[in-house]
Parts: sequence; structure tokens; C-alpha cells
Amino acid sequence: MRLNTLAPAAGAKKAKTRVGRGIGSGLGKTCGRGHKGQKARAGGYHKVGFEGGQMPLQRRLPKFGFVSQQALKRAEIRLHQLNALSSDTIDKAVLLEADLIRRDIQFVKVILKGEIDRPIVLKGIAATRGAKAAIEEAGGRVEA
Repeated sequence: MRLNTLAPAAGAKKAKTRVGRGIGSGLGKTCGRGHKGQKARAGGYHKVGFEGGQMPLQRRLPKFGFVSQQALKRAEIRLHQLNALSSDTIDKAVLLEADLIRRDIQFVKVILKGEIDRPIVLKGIAATRGAKAAIEEAGGRVEA
């Protein structure tokens, strides 16, 4: 390889389109902009979704949906996830350390999904009726 033989790959360098250079170029006179109107003019600009003054689609359609801010601060833990933890006393700190909940979670609830086969003590964590019954049946307890 020599410096005088270096060249870009074929098709890598595309020439800039020259407009307004006669009929034969295919882009003469109006330069591909059509006749008149905002987009034909220099500096013709309109924002995304603009429909020429007509009420835009995103404003014609109704708003819908709702994201509960409380739901962002709550988490559900399954029984079989508690069974996998090594600690017998389980609170939010233990769940955080085990990466089962995020740091910003404020309320945790245990739901009846899976099985538990050892006694555990829940501290400061709520539980559904079924989950509470399963924990107590395994010899554990739920403390408020």
C-alpha cells in the first residue's frame, strides 16, 4: 500500500446535488420544491406535526391513560422469592440488599405465588391473606 494509491471506497463519497442549473439536470427552475407555499420559500419552516393551521392529529385525538404515582413507590414480592433468601427475619433492608426491590420503594407486599417451606418473620412488610396463611402454616409470622 502506498499513500498515492489511497482512495475512499466506491460509493462512499457522493457529490452534493446541485439545483437550479437548467432543465437537463432535472432540478432546474423550482429546484424540486414545487410551486409557491411555505416549503418553497427560503427559511420555510414548520414544526413536526404542523398541518398548515389545521388542528393537528395529536391535538384532535383525546388524551387517555394514567400513571399512578403511588404505584411507582410500591412493590410486590412472591413467596418463592422469600424462600430463596438466607435471612430468617425479612424487612425492606434485606430485600434491598438481595436486589428484590429498588431503593425508592416505600411499600412492599408479599403475595401468594409459589411455596415457602421454612419459618420466616416479616417485619414492616404487608402480606395478602393467602400469603400470611402460608407463612404461618410454615411456622413463621407477620409483624406490622
